[in-house]
Amino acid sequence: MNQDKINRINELAHKSKESGLTPEELEEQAALRREYIDDFKSNLRAQLDLIEIAEEEE
Repeated sequence: MNQDKINRINELAHKSKESGLTPEELEEQAALRREYIDDFKSNLRAQLDLIEIAEEEE
């Protein structure tokens, strides 16, 4: 997710608190949030896949 989309999420969040959102803006906000969450999960899974557990031999 690029910085422009993150900025747009923040803009919509601020507008929602101040004056409310139109139905179109609510749909846009939901889509952007879903994309952000999906990207976050994907990145987390990739990081977890790189982790190797090494146990000490006794």
